[in-house]
Amino acid sequence: MPDVRLASPQGTWVLLATVLGSSMAMLDSTVVNVALPRIGRDLDADLAALQWTVTAYMVTLAGLILPAGSLGDRVGRRKVFVAGVVWFAAASLLCGLAPDAAVLVAARALQGVGGALLTPGSLALIQASFHPDDRGRAVGLWSGFGGVGAAVGPFLGGWLVDGPGWRWVFWLNVPLALLCVPVALRHVPESRDRRAHGRFDVPGAVLAALSLGLVTYALIEAGAGTPAVAVAAVAGVAAGAAFVRVERRGPDPMLPLDVFASRRFTAVNLVTLCVYAAFGGFFFLSALQLQTVAGYSAVGAGTALLPTTVLMLLLSARSGALADRIGPRLPLTVGPLLCAAGMLLMLRVGPGASYAVDVLPAVLVLGLGMVTLVAPLTATVLASVDDSRAGLASGVNNAAARAAGLIAVAALPLVTGMGPEAYRSAEAFEGAFRRAMALCAGLLVVGAGVAFATVRRPGPDCRRPECRCHGGVTAPPLEAGR
Repeated sequence: MPDVRLASPQGTWVLLATVLGSSMAMLDSTVVNVALPRIGRDLDADLAALQWTVTAYMVTLAGLILPAGSLGDRVGRRKVFVAGVVWFAAASLLCGLAPDAAVLVAARALQGVGGALLTPGSLALIQASFHPDDRGRAVGLWSGFGGVGAAVGPFLGGWLVDGPGWRWVFWLNVPLALLCVPVALRHVPESRDRRAHGRFDVPGAVLAALSLGLVTYALIEAGAGTPAVAVAAVAGVAAGAAFVRVERRGPDPMLPLDVFASRRFTAVNLVTLCVYAAFGGFFFLSALQLQTVAGYSAVGAGTALLPTTVLMLLLSARSGALADRIGPRLPLTVGPLLCAAGMLLMLRVGPGASYAVDVLPAVLVLGLGMVTLVAPLTATVLASVDDSRAGLASGVNNAAARAAGLIAVAALPLVTGMGPEAYRSAEAFEGAFRRAMALCAGLLVVGAGVAFATVRRPGPDCRRPECRCHGGVTAPPLEAGR
């Protein structure tokens, strides 16, 4: 039985190591968007290159996060976590040294691999190390510190971009890793799941990442109209079909398809796809809108979006408690509608927009919507399956959210008519941004409709602290395997 006590020196070191590791991935998910306009100017990159800067990371992260968690259970959670931190830091160093957009995109894909290795292991190490009496408090502290990192990220990223330069957005991860790795190796006990057996699902992992990558390529490069785009689209769909076939017939699938036998689990993941696709599109495009059209500096744009994360940190626990009393159906219906209203309010943000009058009301309404839905969403996902499969259910939900954000970033510029140089022209970008916000709001309305029509039974009380103290805006909290 795990016996590390939170009040002990070892408990402090374990918490520090896991917070540092998760903060690297959390910071990266929030700071890069703010740096995109400066990256584009410095590397003479078009809009497609900026999309790839975001999506290359998301492709490998979303495609590998499920098998990475399973790998930690089999070969050692600390071992995989430390490997992920080192990999992430090395890829971050390469990102900062990138001489052109092609090298940056390749380094971002490598960074996603490191993120997939360290993200599941961070929480898993806490649950495997701490005494059961201290585990809840330890997870709560881990979630809270991670949320603070997410909140600070956009401001810190903007300050770095406006100050020493955008390359420091990536280099910031290197000193964090240099501190994290020795602490983890010296103080974090190794653990693995003795019940884990069978072979690692390499074909499933490869097919998942391949399908996401090919579909993303087809969407981003569709404007070129070349035969390669059509081939990539067909191959991506074929890889997705092959993934489903492998997972259905394989002896040890990373995604057992019978988990979708729960109608509520399937329905809530459909809601997840809708809302996180909208969030992914919003945060990608809003950072560009605020700088390209409204004339904000990088630090101004990062700070402008800060209230969404702050509201989640302050109010998620109360939202979760309310959902425990009234059930998840109403929060999962009202939350997306509030988010849709916030995105429509962003239509007021144009040249010379006032933060207090134009931007703040939009991000406050959006933040209240996220507060309303994120904790009940996670609780409902975990309550939809047997408790022994909570880790799998959360992993599927987390991967679905990341894949949805990835597809949105790839597809929205295409469907809204953004040209390769759109982010360099305030007039061209503003028109496409308005169409994109309307589409994102529509996705949220669809998600609300799905929740209202399918989520019937009230969920049980969710006592997992990561459901309540969560500040990430790119994906739901990731429950460790059980």
